[in-house]
Amino acid sequence: MSEIEPTAAAGPAEAVPRRRSPLLFLLPLVLFGALALVFLVGLFAGDASKVPSALIGKPAPTITLGALEGLQRGGQPVPTLGMADLAAGRATIVNVFASWCAPCRVEHPFLVAMAESPAVKAGRVAVVGINYKDEPENARRFLGALGNPYSAVGVDRSGRAAIEWGVYGVPETFLIGPDGRILEKHVGPLDAQSAGKMLARAMAGK
Repeated sequence: MSEIEPTAAAGPAEAVPRRRSPLLFLLPLVLFGALALVFLVGLFAGDASKVPSALIGKPAPTITLGALEGLQRGGQPVPTLGMADLAAGRATIVNVFASWCAPCRVEHPFLVAMAESPAVKAGRVAVVGINYKDEPENARRFLGALGNPYSAVGVDRSGRAAIEWGVYGVPETFLIGPDGRILEKHVGPLDAQSAGKMLARAMAGK
């Protein structure tokens, strides 16, 4: 018996698929790398702490905040922060902070040092705080452990005031001139250099 050989199928020969270039697989990675490079250049091209604000040179937004209940300084209750504090004929440094904010702990010694400066003690400059989305007990514990540099503290539980002030996140610090206008905005934790420069400008009043 002879072997049965397979019969070739009739019709045109099957086309051999073309191999794709390996470069096509690398294209998404190249595009992603290019976008990442553009982002990094934009991020580090300038000082990240000097984020432009539309409020610079304008009156500080109106705020109506409650006091941080139970907070005392020198045996006296610390008053809430109000508009009268921001146009009192002297410069005011407004620090937005929260007990849950790790960078706030990093910058806090520099705020305490500001509060101990001759300019603040003499009443030429005031250091005040806005407590952002915090629990009162945690905020009091935070200031009790690290020291309270604020002559007034307003509680912004809802974050509404921070939105009106254009706050990106905590901490942020504003310098308000004697006429109640915003002179400067610092994003992120203060350090010795930035705190010193802000205090010097506050003393100059412009």
